[in-house]
Amino acid sequence: MQRRQFLKTAGIGAAGAAAAPFVSTAQAQETYTWDMVTSWPKNFPALGTGANDFAQRVEELSQGRIRIRVHGAGELVPAFEVFDAVAAGTAEIGHSTPYYWRGKVAASQFFTAVPFGMTTSELNAWLYYGGGQELWDELYGEHNLKPFAVGNTGPQMAGWFKKEITSLADMQGIRLRLPGLAGEAMNRIGVTTVNLPGSEIFTSLQTGVLDAADWVGPYNDMAFGLHQVADYYYTSVWNEPTAAVETMINLDVWNALPEDLQAVIREAARASNLAMYTEFTYRNAQALDTLVDEHGVELRELPEDVMQALFEASQAVIQEQVDNDEASRRIYESYAAFQRAQRRFSDISEYAYLKGRENVGA
Repeated sequence: MQRRQFLKTAGIGAAGAAAAPFVSTAQAQETYTWDMVTSWPKNFPALGTGANDFAQRVEELSQGRIRIRVHGAGELVPAFEVFDAVAAGTAEIGHSTPYYWRGKVAASQFFTAVPFGMTTSELNAWLYYGGGQELWDELYGEHNLKPFAVGNTGPQMAGWFKKEITSLADMQGIRLRLPGLAGEAMNRIGVTTVNLPGSEIFTSLQTGVLDAADWVGPYNDMAFGLHQVADYYYTSVWNEPTAAVETMINLDVWNALPEDLQAVIREAARASNLAMYTEFTYRNAQALDTLVDEHGVELRELPEDVMQALFEASQAVIQEQVDNDEASRRIYESYAAFQRAQRRFSDISEYAYLKGRENVGA
């Protein structure tokens, strides 16, 4: 009995001795507290809560070595100043979407959405396996930033309109909130576009500053109450077949992190990217039912002549940007080549399945 007690005590002591260096080392490791500035209202569904989700993942995976304080748009900096604030080191990290920075970095738009471009799964494949992340790193590195995809809304609707659109002629003179390359394409067909933070869309529609507005999709659109100020919901997906959400880290801050914490950020970003996309997929379906069945929202598709004009205008806008900006040329060449390579498989797999499912009434 004495021998057994001795062995038990010795075992505990050995285990304690083995664990002690790990505990003391962990306790000695540096911890970091970062401020995250975002382009979203605090705790806004999926986008604002997506920022919270990413921050929580980082803290959990790092075992508390990185803590991120999340600030809504306007708390520390305005929604459209996130890029500059993080680049300058005013905040360590930001949460936004790349096409908001087209006035500063034209090529950033290719990392959010391209009209008639790749789907979410195709975009993620390009980023993770097709060289997209490396091009993104290079582009943002010139501005002292390290980017990651941390979410995606999936396909976005064409937007909310106060009047019904029956032909291309009805689009003339409309004042529309729509950012990115799609906004430029709309300008080419006679629409006047502006880019406003999401928090300003409802009031702008209500007061007549806007005649129409794109935001995200049923879930976020309903959260802003856009169905209360516009009668027609156009569902034609052309402008944003996918829409990536980013986190950007000040490059000096990123480079100062030990390798294990850099790995934490990478894995937290991948997990948050999937989490946001799947949440949107689930909640958009629920919200669409509510909008139609409970609020009587009129769903519409853009007429064929409008869609054709938008396709042609989109191609012209992209080509013009590629011709005038070297970074855009290199990034879009990679993007377009990847999309072409994926199209054969996409057409005979997911697209073919969805068409087949429709035909049999499933």
